[in-house]
Amino acid sequence: MQFSEHWLRTLVNPPLASGELAHLLTMAGLEVEEMRPVAPPFTGVVVAQVLAVEKHPDADKLKLCRVDAGLGEPLQIVCGAPNVAAGMKVPCALIGAKLPGFHIKKAKVRGIESSGMLCSARELGLSEDHGGLLALAGDALVGQDIRSHLTLDDTLLTLKLTPNRADCLSLQGIAREVAALSGTPLSLPAIVAIPAAHDHQRPVLLDAPKACPRYCGRIVTGVNAQAPSPDWMKQRIERSGIRSISALVDVTNYVMLELGQPLHAFDNAKLKGSIHVRYPQAGEQLKLLNEQTVTPDADTALIADEQNGSRALALAGIMGGEDSGISGTTTELFLESAFFSPAAIAGKARDLGFASDASYRYERGVDFELQRAAIERATQLILDICGGSPGPVVEAVAPTDLPQRTPVKLRSARAAKLLGIPLSVAQIGKLLEGLGFPIRREADDFVVTPPSYRYDIEIEEDLIEEIARLHGYDNIPSPTPSGLLAMSPLPEERRNPMQLRHQLAERDYQEVVNYSFVDAAWEADFYANSAPIALSNPIASQMGVMRSGLIGGLIATLAFNLKRRTGRVKVFEIGRCFLRATTAEPVAGFHQPQRLAGLCAGPATPEQWGETTRSVDFFDVKADIESLFTPQRLRFEKLKHPALHPGRAATIFLSDEAVGIIGEVHPQWVQKYELASMGNLAPIIFEIELAALTSQLLPSYSAVSRFPSVERDLALLVAHDQPLAPLLEALREAAPAIVRHIELFDVYQGKRLEQNKKSLAFHIVMQDTEKTLADSDADEAVKRLTECAVLKFSAALRS
Repeated sequence: MQFSEHWLRTLVNPPLASGELAHLLTMAGLEVEEMRPVAPPFTGVVVAQVLAVEKHPDADKLKLCRVDAGLGEPLQIVCGAPNVAAGMKVPCALIGAKLPGFHIKKAKVRGIESSGMLCSARELGLSEDHGGLLALAGDALVGQDIRSHLTLDDTLLTLKLTPNRADCLSLQGIAREVAALSGTPLSLPAIVAIPAAHDHQRPVLLDAPKACPRYCGRIVTGVNAQAPSPDWMKQRIERSGIRSISALVDVTNYVMLELGQPLHAFDNAKLKGSIHVRYPQAGEQLKLLNEQTVTPDADTALIADEQNGSRALALAGIMGGEDSGISGTTTELFLESAFFSPAAIAGKARDLGFASDASYRYERGVDFELQRAAIERATQLILDICGGSPGPVVEAVAPTDLPQRTPVKLRSARAAKLLGIPLSVAQIGKLLEGLGFPIRREADDFVVTPPSYRYDIEIEEDLIEEIARLHGYDNIPSPTPSGLLAMSPLPEERRNPMQLRHQLAERDYQEVVNYSFVDAAWEADFYANSAPIALSNPIASQMGVMRSGLIGGLIATLAFNLKRRTGRVKVFEIGRCFLRATTAEPVAGFHQPQRLAGLCAGPATPEQWGETTRSVDFFDVKADIESLFTPQRLRFEKLKHPALHPGRAATIFLSDEAVGIIGEVHPQWVQKYELASMGNLAPIIFEIELAALTSQLLPSYSAVSRFPSVERDLALLVAHDQPLAPLLEALREAAPAIVRHIELFDVYQGKRLEQNKKSLAFHIVMQDTEKTLADSDADEAVKRLTECAVLKFSAALRS
C-alpha cells in the first residue's frame, strides 16, 4: 500500500517527523517498507508565465521567450522546448537555482543572453518525460515556489501489510491507526447522502447471496465524461501508484484509496433490465477491460444484466467487462458499490493470470457496512467534477450471509498477565477507546464488539495484541531472564552427536544439512520405495515426499559440487528419516529414526608430493566407520541394496545387530546422476543408525602386562568364496586367553594354489600378564586356532 504522507496528514496530523511517523507505524505492526521523497531536492524554481515567444535569430530550434516570474520585470530566456507557447504557465529556474545535477547561471546561448531556464519534468527530477516543458494549471500563482505549488515536499510511504490488516488498505484505515497510536484527532471527510434528482434506477437481484450479500447501485445521468480530473485528485492517486485515466475512473479509484471500498462504473446506456449477481453458465465467456477473454469457473460470481436473457458484464469484485465499460462518450453511468465475501474472491484473479486492486482488497476483507457511504462519496465527487443528476440508491442485502461480529470478552487481569506489564483497568479502557471499538464494561472486564472493518478480532488474545500495539512494543520492558539452571547429566555409556561431528571433521569430512523433503524419484531409485510419505502441500514439485534415508541428499550434494568442478568431496549428514510405523508408539503414525550418512568421492587424500594420488575406495571409508565405533568391533556381510553396487556393498553388524550399510554407488545411478567425473571409482556411501553410534561401552580396567609379547603368523587355505568375517569371528572365539589380537594381513590367489582356493594369512599377538610365554604356549594357541579353522571351515595349513 503506497500513499502520500501529505494526503494522510489532511486526515490526521500528528506532531511527528516523517521518520518518526514511519517508526510509529512499523512498531504497531504496519511495516513501512520504503520511504522516498516525491522529488529530489532543488531550489530557486518558481511558477512563471510565458508572455511572448519569438524565433531565435541564429538557431532554428531555439526560441526567445519573455517570461513573467513574479520579479516585477520580465526575463528573457532562451528555450528549445517544442511545446513552449505564449500564455502557458511553466516552472522557471531562476539565476542561482540549484537543480538535480547542475546550477543555473546567466549565460549566452548562440549570442543571446538567457536569464534562467524553463523546465521539463525530467529536469526537476519528477519523471523521465523530457518531450517538452511541464505545463502547469492556468490558476497557478506566478512567482510561487514550485515545490509549494506542486506539493513536492512530500514523502511516499509504502506499507508491507500482513493479510489480516485489510482495514489499512485505505487512507482512512491508516489514519484511524495513526490517530489511535498518537492520540491525534481524526478529521475524515464528511459524507452526506445525495438526494435523488430523478427516479431512474435498476433493480438488483442477488442470485448468489453467499458470494455477494450486499450490492448498492445508482444511476447518474448527464455526466460530462470529457471533464478533466482536478490536479489534486490526479496527484493523490498517482502518488498512490495508480495511473490517472479519466475523471470518472479516477473518482472510483480515489474513493477506493480513500475509504477502501472498490467501485465500478458501467455505461448505463449499454445495460438492459435488472442487475443480477450470479454464477456463470457452462462455457460462458467474458471479455475484460484488459482485453483478456476468460471462461470463469463455476464458483466465480458474475455481474450480469438481462440483455439476450442474461449477459455477463463483469467478474464480480475482480474486473469489469469491456462491452459495458465507460468511455469518452458516456453520458449516463451505473455506479456499483458492493460487498463480495473474501472466500468468493480469494485466488480467482491469480487463477486467471492477473491481479487487480479490487480483488486484492476483496479477498482480504472489505468493510461490509461501507458500501452506501462509498457510493455517496463517489456521487458527490462525480457531481462536483463531471456534473450530472443522481438517481436513488438501490440496495440489495442478504443479512444472514453478511459476516457476523461476535462480542469478545477481555479480562484485564489476563491482559496484564500475558503482556507481563502492570496495566490498570483505566489504562486498558483508554487504549480500547482509542481504537473506536464499541465497548461495554463488566466490572474489571470489557466486552468488545469488533467493528465491521476489522476481520482480525475474534478471540481475547487478539484484543490483548491490540493493547500491546497501542501501548507500544518499545514501552514493554525486556528484562534479562533469570532462573536456576542445571546441567543435564550425560550417561557415560552415551555419546553426544556433536562428538561424532568432531570426529568426522577430524577425518576430513564436512557436514551438510539437506531438506527432509525430497524428490519421489530419489526414494524409488535409492530405496526402492514406491509408496513414500507424501506431503499434502509441497513447497516444490521436486520436494513432494519425506525422505526415508539420507542417501538422496548426499548424492545431490555430490552432483552439485561436480558441476562446479570440485575435485574431492567428503561429506556427512546427521538427520531424521521418515518411515511408516511398524513398531509400537508411532509418532502420528510414523517412525522417525535419526541416522548418520556419509559420502566420499575423488582422491583419497589431498594432492601432495609425498603420496601418489589414488581414488578413495571401499576400505578407506570402512576404516572411517570402524574409527567411529572404536573400541567396539564391527562385522561386514555382503549386501544387495538398490542404491549400491551389487558386488561392492555390505551390511554393518554390531553385536549381531544390523546397524548400517556401506558400499559403492550403483553404476546405474552413477550414470543417471552424472557422478563419474572423479577418477575411475564410483563414490562410496554409508548410512548408519545414530542410536548405535551414540551408545558406547563403559570403560573397564585391564592390567598392562610387564612381559614381552609373542607373535605368530598363520596362513590358511580356504575355499575361494569363503567370507572373512565368520572365519575371523570363529578364530577369536576359539582363541585362548593369551591371544590379544588376530588380524588378517594378506590374501593370496594365484600360482601354486588350487584354482578354487585362496590363502588367508593372519597375524597373531599373544601376551600373558603373569609370566613370559614359552614357545610351547604359543604353539599350543596356534594349534587350537588351526583346529578351529579345519573343523568349521575345512581349512588347511598353507605349506
